[in-house]
Amino acid sequence: MRILHTSDWHVGRTFHGADLLAEQDAVLAHLAEVVTKERVDVVAVAGDIYDRAVPSADAVRVATGALSRLRDAGAQLVITSGNHDSAARLGAFAEFAAAGGLHLRTTIDGLREPALIEDEHGPVACYGIPYLEPEPARHALGVPEARGHTGVLTEAMRRVRADLAQQPKGTRSVVLAHAFVTGGAGSDSERTIAVGGVEQVPGAVFDGVDYVALGHLHGPQTLAPHLRYSGSPLAYSFSEAAQRKSAWLVDLDADGLADVARVDLPVPRRLATAEGDLEDLLISDEFAGLVDCYLSVTLVDRVRPVDAMRRLRERFPFAVRLDWAPEGGSGAELRYAEAVRGRTDAEIAERFLGDCRGSAPSESEFALLELALEAAGKAEARQES
Repeated sequence: MRILHTSDWHVGRTFHGADLLAEQDAVLAHLAEVVTKERVDVVAVAGDIYDRAVPSADAVRVATGALSRLRDAGAQLVITSGNHDSAARLGAFAEFAAAGGLHLRTTIDGLREPALIEDEHGPVACYGIPYLEPEPARHALGVPEARGHTGVLTEAMRRVRADLAQQPKGTRSVVLAHAFVTGGAGSDSERTIAVGGVEQVPGAVFDGVDYVALGHLHGPQTLAPHLRYSGSPLAYSFSEAAQRKSAWLVDLDADGLADVARVDLPVPRRLATAEGDLEDLLISDEFAGLVDCYLSVTLVDRVRPVDAMRRLRERFPFAVRLDWAPEGGSGAELRYAEAVRGRTDAEIAERFLGDCRGSAPSESEFALLELALEAAGKAEARQES
């Protein structure tokens, strides 16, 4: 049996305000091409189909279109829910969907109910562990003494192993789980699942199965030959710019895990960073190759440029992030009491403006500041009287 392991689609997510639905649709369409080319039998999606619990109509359209293409390409699908999904919404009509080859595992009750998929060697039991919020999950699982993610996932896997022991001899097993496993490397785009300061679980929790398809962390990574994150199909933060987005092709033979191969995914729009003064960024050939990238810019101008993002987008239409870090810094920081001691309101306002943009106000600007402070003083006096 050949399984394609993917996760963390986050359909409907934006990137610093930029809509990603077209890019998401394109890369998910490529997954269907992989299914056809590599003769994939099962697609395992380990959570976070959507970016929010109540996705938009357009996000639903893109996600359902992707699932339809994967099914039409010949694969059955096994899906569990992540911390961004609404488990109840994602799992709606699960019993009916299974008849069409879409196996949704989004409930605690479903832990003991694998999707049994046959190949020439017999059955493969595919279990789905949805994201388990520790506090409600420990009561729903009947283990009120369980603590944190480790406690509830330990009980979930106990149930999985108990069911597996009842399956026919030689049944191979796959577990889909959405969790932060110790040894994994996070990125800036994952929502924290920390509870009481502890969000990680040891990999040993998942012992006893042939392959564990993990979701939650957005970088593809191997914690053990049978324990892997596929990562997200798109980069969702600039911390992921250097990652090779991919999925895993997992082969099971009669004895269990036989091979795992990486499948690189296309990059619809590259991420890049640039640093320099504004005028240089706008004219230098050095930055010509960044025109079509999602771009994070750090300006080093001594004085903060006016309307910088609008001007940048005239050359770089996909600039989405802007920082200002003037060369030489802004000097030592003062505590508030030290910054205002012995200064008039006008002097404090003048100093504040200078710190914010790197240059003192002009004479006309200072005159406006004084007029504003005078008006504020009169208003305060009227309130007191």
